[in-house]
Amino acid sequence: MFYAYLRWLVSFLVWVVNGNAHYHNRENLLDPKENYILVAPHRTWWDPIYLAFATKPKQFIFMAKKELFNNRIFGWWIRMCGSFPIDRDNPGQEAIKYPVKMLKKSQHSLIMFPSGSRHSSDVKGGVAVIAKMAKVKIQPV
Repeated sequence: MFYAYLRWLVSFLVWVVNGNAHYHNRENLLDPKENYILVAPHRTWWDPIYLAFATKPKQFIFMAKKELFNNRIFGWWIRMCGSFPIDRDNPGQEAIKYPVKMLKKSQHSLIMFPSGSRHSSDVKGGVAVIAKMAKVKIQPV
């Protein structure tokens, strides 16, 4: 419920700032009744927001660098939007276990950026590992 409210609030704020967004080929998305991993290049701060809006009504969790959670207010906000912190320098097993558990036991899918940051073009292998362990499909956008 809170996720849906936040999505509505953020979509209104984004509409005020950026205007109406147009999404193409939404019919090619996977069935919203099944969980999947949505992968895309990460080029702007807006990417996770627009991906979540484009795939409504599906709800998502997001991997986010742990530094984003240092500010208590912003950290609370993105946690309420479905983000969870990842230490990019030392990811550990929790970077795999938590999203696998959520994909298997909840109605939330996962949005991931395989490059890991907006300033990298290297592709990391975590998407394939998580998809295989959770037995879900990967949806590129």
